[in-house]
Amino acid sequence: MRFPARMALNNGVQMDRLGFGLYKVPPADAGLLVATALTAGYRRFDTAAMYGNEVGVGRGIGGAIGDAAQADSAVGTTGGSGEAVHNLMREDVFVTTKVWNDHHGYDATLRAFDTSISNLGLDYIDLYLIHWPCAGKGLFVETYKAMETLYREGKVRAIGVSNFQPGHLEELMHKAEVVPAVNQVELHPWLQQTSLRTLHEQLGIATEAWSPLGRGQVLADPAIVSLAHKHARTPAQIILRWHLQLGNLVIPKASSAERIKENFDVFDFELDSGDMDGIAGLERHHRTGSHPDNVN
Repeated sequence: MRFPARMALNNGVQMDRLGFGLYKVPPADAGLLVATALTAGYRRFDTAAMYGNEVGVGRGIGGAIGDAAQADSAVGTTGGSGEAVHNLMREDVFVTTKVWNDHHGYDATLRAFDTSISNLGLDYIDLYLIHWPCAGKGLFVETYKAMETLYREGKVRAIGVSNFQPGHLEELMHKAEVVPAVNQVELHPWLQQTSLRTLHEQLGIATEAWSPLGRGQVLADPAIVSLAHKHARTPAQIILRWHLQLGNLVIPKASSAERIKENFDVFDFELDSGDMDGIAGLERHHRTGSHPDNVN
């Protein structure tokens, strides 16, 4: 079975199933990595205000949807070289960014959005997320209402959340007018979030995996290595294919052209039911990042 490259969110907006993550990418490297990813075929990019690289991401994207001089400038500012992708339309590229914890609240979120869209140099954002619920602040509903305003005004094409647990979603759903399009959470073979994914399916929320490779820790799992040998693929390709067959959106990060290309090459093979069952058995409830209840 070959999966389509895109899926429809709950408001009909089309989103590539596989994107490029920019967590911990230095600002000076972001433009080159975006240009490299575009050349490899990626059209979806995930950044955040907290990452500090929105300007570089925007520069790399702006070069692709602008003229050749802009694209060469985007690459040149990172000290890199190589042929960039030119003449894409803005609608060909999907950009996600997120409001950080210190900008929760209605007015603060609107200000944060203005900063992010200015940094990115774009006319609109495709997907805007609350980075963490920060439940202790008690402001994520207000934050989301500001995002609903941005959505109604056409400044964002879709809105959603990140790192929301079932209780957070339940509270939000009681008060929100727009069902979140996406919940982006840590998810990999050692932390499969089965009950949360089931809830997402019931609510019409797409599940997106950050740290999809368990920050590299899962790559050495013997079961994953065995499947890589079986399919003549890399461990990363096996895990990314598993995500896609589960129905997850996924945003791997890579810092070399070879790995960027390799991670994108996952649409021409299939894991069988035995493979999927084997990976299901790897659940350890192991987090590589913070638990949402501990972030405020």
